[in-house]
Amino acid sequence: MQLTGKTAVVTGGGTGIGAAVAVSLAKEGCRVIICGRREEPLQAVLDAYDGEMLLRTCDVANRDDVNSFFAWATEQLGQIDILVQSAGINVPKRSSEDLSPEDWDRIMSVNATGAYNCLAAVLPGMRARRDGLVVNISSVAGIRASPLGGLAYAASKFAMSALGLTVGLEVKDDGVRISNVYPGEVETPILDNRPVPVSAEHRAKILQPEDVAAAVHLIACLPPRAHIPELTITPTTQGFC
Repeated sequence: MQLTGKTAVVTGGGTGIGAAVAVSLAKEGCRVIICGRREEPLQAVLDAYDGEMLLRTCDVANRDDVNSFFAWATEQLGQIDILVQSAGINVPKRSSEDLSPEDWDRIMSVNATGAYNCLAAVLPGMRARRDGLVVNISSVAGIRASPLGGLAYAASKFAMSALGLTVGLEVKDDGVRISNVYPGEVETPILDNRPVPVSAEHRAKILQPEDVAAAVHLIACLPPRAHIPELTITPTTQGFC
Protein backbone atom coordinates (compact mmCIF):
# COMPACT_ATOMS: atom_id res chain seq x y z
CA MET A 1 0.00 0.00 0.00
CA GLN A 2 1.95 2.94 -1.37
CA LEU A 3 0.08 5.69 0.50
CA THR A 4 0.18 4.28 4.02
CA GLY A 5 0.54 7.14 6.48
CA LYS A 6 -0.75 9.74 4.03
CA THR A 7 -3.97 11.69 4.47
CA ALA A 8 -6.43 12.98 1.87
CA VAL A 9 -9.57 15.04 1.48
CA VAL A 10 -11.79 14.41 -1.54
CA THR A 11 -14.48 16.96 -2.38
CA GLY A 12 -17.48 15.73 -4.30
CA GLY A 13 -16.71 12.39 -2.74
CA GLY A 14 -20.24 11.04 -2.64
CA THR A 15 -20.62 10.11 -6.31
CA GLY A 16 -18.80 9.49 -9.57
CA ILE A 17 -15.13 10.36 -9.87
CA GLY A 18 -14.83 11.64 -6.31
CA ALA A 19 -16.17 8.42 -4.81
CA ALA A 20 -13.92 6.28 -6.99
CA VAL A 21 -10.87 8.37 -6.12
CA ALA A 22 -11.62 8.20 -2.40
CA VAL A 23 -11.90 4.42 -2.43
CA SER A 24 -8.75 4.08 -4.56
CA LEU A 25 -6.71 6.22 -2.16
CA ALA A 26 -8.11 4.44 0.90
CA LYS A 27 -7.22 1.05 -0.54
CA GLU A 28 -3.63 2.26 -0.87
CA GLY A 29 -3.49 2.97 2.86
CA CYS A 30 -4.45 6.65 2.79
CA ARG A 31 -6.63 8.07 5.58
CA VAL A 32 -9.47 9.70 3.67
CA ILE A 33 -12.22 12.19 4.39
CA ILE A 34 -14.92 12.72 1.79
CA CYS A 35 -17.22 15.72 1.64
CA GLY A 36 -20.17 16.88 -0.40
CA ARG A 37 -23.37 18.84 -0.03
CA ARG A 38 -25.56 15.81 0.80
CA GLU A 39 -24.88 13.28 3.55
CA GLU A 40 -26.83 10.39 2.01
CA PRO A 41 -24.50 9.69 -0.97
CA LEU A 42 -21.45 10.19 1.24
CA GLN A 43 -22.77 7.60 3.68
CA ALA A 44 -23.49 5.25 0.78
CA VAL A 45 -19.80 5.37 -0.20
CA LEU A 46 -18.77 4.49 3.35
CA ASP A 47 -21.34 1.69 3.53
CA ALA A 48 -20.07 0.18 0.28
CA TYR A 49 -16.39 0.45 1.22
CA ASP A 50 -15.07 -2.24 3.53
CA GLY A 51 -12.63 -0.04 5.38
CA GLU A 52 -12.14 3.16 7.34
CA MET A 53 -13.15 6.52 5.90
CA LEU A 54 -14.65 9.69 7.38
CA LEU A 55 -17.32 11.99 5.97
CA ARG A 56 -18.76 15.43 6.56
CA THR A 57 -21.09 17.61 4.54
CA CYS A 58 -19.63 20.76 3.03
CA ASP A 59 -20.76 23.21 0.38
CA VAL A 60 -17.55 24.22 -1.40
CA ALA A 61 -19.25 27.38 -2.69
CA ASN A 62 -19.71 28.60 0.90
CA ARG A 63 -16.38 29.96 2.15
CA ASP A 64 -17.33 29.83 5.82
CA ASP A 65 -18.50 26.24 5.43
CA VAL A 66 -15.23 25.35 3.67
CA ASN A 67 -13.06 26.93 6.35
CA SER A 68 -15.01 25.17 9.11
CA PHE A 69 -14.78 21.85 7.27
CA PHE A 70 -11.03 22.02 6.68
CA ALA A 71 -10.37 23.07 10.28
CA TRP A 72 -12.28 19.95 11.36
CA ALA A 73 -10.55 17.77 8.74
CA THR A 74 -7.13 18.94 9.91
CA GLU A 75 -8.05 18.07 13.50
CA GLN A 76 -9.16 14.60 12.40
CA LEU A 77 -6.19 13.84 10.14
CA GLY A 78 -3.42 15.83 11.81
CA GLN A 79 -2.55 17.34 8.45
CA ILE A 80 -3.86 17.15 4.89
CA ASP A 81 -1.29 15.69 2.50
CA ILE A 82 -3.55 15.34 -0.56
CA LEU A 83 -6.55 17.36 -1.71
CA VAL A 84 -8.58 16.04 -4.63
CA GLN A 85 -11.07 18.59 -5.95
CA SER A 86 -13.88 16.64 -7.60
CA ALA A 87 -16.92 18.75 -6.70
CA GLY A 88 -18.66 19.96 -9.84
CA ILE A 89 -22.08 20.64 -11.35
CA ASN A 90 -23.76 21.39 -14.67
CA VAL A 91 -27.28 22.17 -15.87
CA PRO A 92 -29.42 20.99 -18.81
CA LYS A 93 -30.02 24.48 -20.20
CA ARG A 94 -26.41 25.32 -21.01
CA SER A 95 -26.29 27.12 -24.36
CA SER A 96 -25.71 30.87 -24.41
CA GLU A 97 -29.34 31.30 -25.44
CA ASP A 98 -30.82 29.11 -22.71
CA LEU A 99 -28.44 29.58 -19.76
CA SER A 100 -29.94 31.69 -16.98
CA PRO A 101 -27.85 34.19 -15.00
CA GLU A 102 -28.73 32.25 -11.85
CA ASP A 103 -27.35 28.99 -13.30
CA TRP A 104 -24.20 30.81 -14.47
CA ASP A 105 -23.64 32.05 -10.91
CA ARG A 106 -24.33 28.62 -9.39
CA ILE A 107 -21.98 26.75 -11.74
CA MET A 108 -19.18 29.27 -11.31
CA SER A 109 -19.61 29.32 -7.52
CA VAL A 110 -19.16 25.55 -7.24
CA ASN A 111 -16.76 24.67 -10.06
CA ALA A 112 -14.48 27.73 -9.95
CA THR A 113 -14.89 29.61 -6.67
CA GLY A 114 -15.38 26.35 -4.79
CA ALA A 115 -12.04 25.08 -6.09
CA TYR A 116 -10.40 28.34 -5.01
CA ASN A 117 -11.99 28.16 -1.54
CA CYS A 118 -10.67 24.66 -0.88
CA LEU A 119 -7.23 25.36 -2.29
CA ALA A 120 -6.93 28.49 -0.17
CA ALA A 121 -7.85 26.47 2.92
CA VAL A 122 -5.15 23.80 2.53
CA LEU A 123 -2.33 25.70 0.86
CA PRO A 124 -0.89 27.51 3.91
CA GLY A 125 -0.38 24.24 5.77
CA MET A 126 1.21 22.56 2.76
CA ARG A 127 3.57 25.46 2.17
CA ALA A 128 4.54 25.53 5.84
CA ARG A 129 5.40 21.81 5.71
CA ARG A 130 6.95 22.19 2.26
CA ASP A 131 4.96 19.18 1.09
CA GLY A 132 1.54 18.54 -0.38
CA LEU A 133 -0.41 17.55 -3.46
CA VAL A 134 -3.57 19.07 -4.94
CA VAL A 135 -5.34 17.30 -7.81
CA ASN A 136 -7.98 19.32 -9.63
CA ILE A 137 -10.51 17.24 -11.55
CA SER A 138 -11.10 19.68 -14.37
CA SER A 139 -12.38 18.55 -17.80
CA VAL A 140 -11.42 18.57 -21.45
CA ALA A 141 -14.01 21.37 -21.49
CA GLY A 142 -11.44 23.32 -19.48
CA ILE A 143 -8.88 23.22 -22.30
CA ARG A 144 -11.07 22.81 -25.41
CA ALA A 145 -14.36 24.70 -25.10
CA SER A 146 -17.35 23.22 -26.94
CA PRO A 147 -21.15 23.38 -26.83
CA LEU A 148 -21.25 19.87 -25.32
CA GLY A 149 -20.36 21.05 -21.81
CA GLY A 150 -22.00 24.42 -22.29
CA LEU A 151 -20.98 28.01 -21.72
CA ALA A 152 -20.85 28.20 -17.93
CA TYR A 153 -19.33 24.73 -17.45
CA ALA A 154 -16.52 25.43 -19.92
CA ALA A 155 -15.85 28.85 -18.39
CA SER A 156 -15.76 27.39 -14.89
CA LYS A 157 -13.42 24.57 -15.90
CA PHE A 158 -11.11 26.98 -17.74
CA ALA A 159 -11.02 28.97 -14.50
CA MET A 160 -10.22 25.85 -12.48
CA SER A 161 -7.46 24.91 -14.92
CA ALA A 162 -5.93 28.39 -14.72
CA LEU A 163 -6.16 28.27 -10.93
CA GLY A 164 -4.16 25.05 -10.80
CA LEU A 165 -1.52 26.10 -13.30
CA THR A 166 -0.98 29.57 -11.86
CA VAL A 167 -0.78 28.54 -8.22
CA GLY A 168 1.27 25.49 -9.20
CA LEU A 169 3.96 27.75 -10.63
CA GLU A 170 3.87 29.92 -7.50
CA VAL A 171 4.37 27.02 -5.07
CA LYS A 172 6.64 24.68 -7.03
CA ASP A 173 9.66 25.76 -4.99
CA ASP A 174 7.74 25.28 -1.74
CA GLY A 175 7.44 21.52 -2.19
CA VAL A 176 3.76 21.68 -3.20
CA ARG A 177 2.53 20.05 -6.41
CA ILE A 178 -0.72 20.92 -8.16
CA SER A 179 -2.01 18.69 -10.95
CA ASN A 180 -4.89 19.31 -13.32
CA VAL A 181 -6.63 16.21 -14.64
CA TYR A 182 -8.75 16.70 -17.76
CA PRO A 183 -11.21 13.83 -18.24
CA GLY A 184 -13.28 13.44 -21.35
CA GLU A 185 -16.75 11.95 -21.11
CA VAL A 186 -17.20 9.95 -17.90
CA GLU A 187 -20.12 7.81 -16.78
CA THR A 188 -21.19 9.86 -13.74
CA PRO A 189 -24.45 11.38 -12.47
CA ILE A 190 -23.58 14.69 -14.18
CA LEU A 191 -24.60 13.02 -17.46
CA ASP A 192 -28.18 13.08 -16.17
CA ASN A 193 -28.14 16.84 -16.78
CA ARG A 194 -27.39 16.51 -20.50
CA PRO A 195 -29.94 18.31 -22.72
CA VAL A 196 -30.22 15.09 -24.76
CA PRO A 197 -30.45 11.82 -22.78
CA VAL A 198 -27.35 9.63 -22.94
CA SER A 199 -27.98 6.04 -24.01
CA ALA A 200 -26.85 3.04 -21.99
CA GLU A 201 -24.70 1.97 -24.94
CA HIS A 202 -22.90 5.32 -24.99
CA ARG A 203 -22.42 5.26 -21.22
CA ALA A 204 -20.75 1.86 -21.48
CA LYS A 205 -18.23 3.08 -24.07
CA ILE A 206 -17.00 6.18 -22.27
CA LEU A 207 -14.68 6.49 -19.29
CA GLN A 208 -15.78 4.98 -16.00
CA PRO A 209 -15.02 6.74 -12.68
CA GLU A 210 -12.40 4.15 -11.77
CA ASP A 211 -10.45 5.05 -14.94
CA VAL A 212 -10.02 8.62 -13.73
CA ALA A 213 -9.28 7.34 -10.23
CA ALA A 214 -6.42 5.30 -11.69
CA ALA A 215 -4.96 8.49 -13.17
CA VAL A 216 -5.19 10.24 -9.79
CA HIS A 217 -3.63 7.19 -8.14
CA LEU A 218 -0.66 7.46 -10.50
CA ILE A 219 -0.14 11.12 -9.61
CA ALA A 220 -0.53 10.52 -5.86
CA CYS A 221 1.98 7.67 -5.78
CA LEU A 222 4.79 9.59 -7.48
CA PRO A 223 7.73 10.63 -5.27
CA PRO A 224 7.90 14.33 -4.33
CA ARG A 225 10.63 14.91 -6.93
CA ALA A 226 8.23 13.97 -9.76
CA HIS A 227 5.28 16.05 -10.89
CA ILE A 228 2.54 15.81 -13.53
CA PRO A 229 1.16 19.35 -13.98
CA GLU A 230 -1.47 18.28 -16.53
CA LEU A 231 -2.95 14.94 -17.52
CA THR A 232 -5.65 14.37 -20.15
CA ILE A 233 -7.63 11.14 -20.18
CA THR A 234 -10.40 10.46 -22.69
CA PRO A 235 -12.44 7.52 -23.95
CA THR A 236 -10.71 5.83 -26.86
CA THR A 237 -13.70 6.60 -29.06
CA GLN A 238 -13.86 10.28 -28.12
CA GLY A 239 -10.46 11.45 -29.26
CA PHE A 240 -9.36 14.94 -28.30
CA CYS A 241 -11.05 17.92 -29.89
